[in-house]
Amino acid sequence: MHHQEAKRNTMVKILKFGAIMLGLGLILPALASAAETPDDTSLAARVDKLEQSFRGLHNWLDRISLSGLIEVEAGYIDIDSDDPEADGDESDLTLATVELGIDVDLIKHVSGHVLLLWEEDDTEPLDVDEATIRLDGEDVIPLYLEAGKLYVPFGNFESHFISDPLTLELGETRESAAIVGYANDLFDVSFGVFNGDIDEDGKDDHIDSFVASAVYTMPDDVVTDLELTTGISWISNLADSDVLTDEIDGDNIRDKVSGISLFVIANWQERLTFIAEYLGALDSFDAGELAFDGGKALEPKTWNLELGYAISEKLTVAAKYEGGDDLGDLLPENQYGLVAGYALFEGTSLSLEYLHGEFANDDEQDILTAQLAFEF
Repeated sequence: MHHQEAKRNTMVKILKFGAIMLGLGLILPALASAAETPDDTSLAARVDKLEQSFRGLHNWLDRISLSGLIEVEAGYIDIDSDDPEADGDESDLTLATVELGIDVDLIKHVSGHVLLLWEEDDTEPLDVDEATIRLDGEDVIPLYLEAGKLYVPFGNFESHFISDPLTLELGETRESAAIVGYANDLFDVSFGVFNGDIDEDGKDDHIDSFVASAVYTMPDDVVTDLELTTGISWISNLADSDVLTDEIDGDNIRDKVSGISLFVIANWQERLTFIAEYLGALDSFDAGELAFDGGKALEPKTWNLELGYAISEKLTVAAKYEGGDDLGDLLPENQYGLVAGYALFEGTSLSLEYLHGEFANDDEQDILTAQLAFEF
């Protein structure tokens, strides 16, 4: 009897304790909620909103990529003119190039690109060198549309050298244009339209300049250790190129002169690189239309040959021979040179270049250039 009564008393105590704990479990959350002030609720909401803003900012930053280039150059040029009184030499140290690129992948199939450029004595103040919107099919269909301020797909201009090749000097063309194209692992074929700066006599100012390009890249498994890219491009009016536009007296010529470019780039074992390119007019400009023609009808053309060798991962050397025809005193008729480039650190390189050029008027020039470049 005594044992059973003690057992009942123990059970009663356990039940009472359980009831108390259950009551506290129901009451305490309510008390905590009642004790929470409006200020506490507002602070928590603000913190949550701030966290959401940071998450949104992080998502935006993931869609934006920045790139840049800084080039500092020291140069010396010696001119041996056909006229002894015009002989001379000079040297200079310049901040040759500053570029800042901004690329934004807003959503799938849509991207934007802006490139700001500053070149000492050339683009002061800052210039919007490129600004484009690109729509592409990606994995759905290999088509794309690119529109805005851009370098139209005429010429390739690949080079190991600090100085631009003569093909670029003659043919580079920057315009506000619209380009449509088809691209996959093997081919990139494009066609574009723009309103050029030079029109035909008696014609109104319209979107009537055209450019077309086709580039083929050989698959890696076709020839062991060999990478090969080749292409051809055409422009309806070579006078729209950046250099020839400045050489036209006025904004008109009698007839447009189209231009063509062909190139091949071959790389063997990622060490030996051969570059060959031709760019020129397909017909002659009328006598007197080009400032450098000396009263003759000229058909300007250029070519560039380069051979480069990577001695090590850090050191590359290259030689070139380039030239042209019907270039007057605008560009060298023959030019050859050497260059050596050394990668000091990641994204940082030091290059030294020598060029000897000969012009059609028998002028000669020797150019020595050193460049320190930083790219990110």
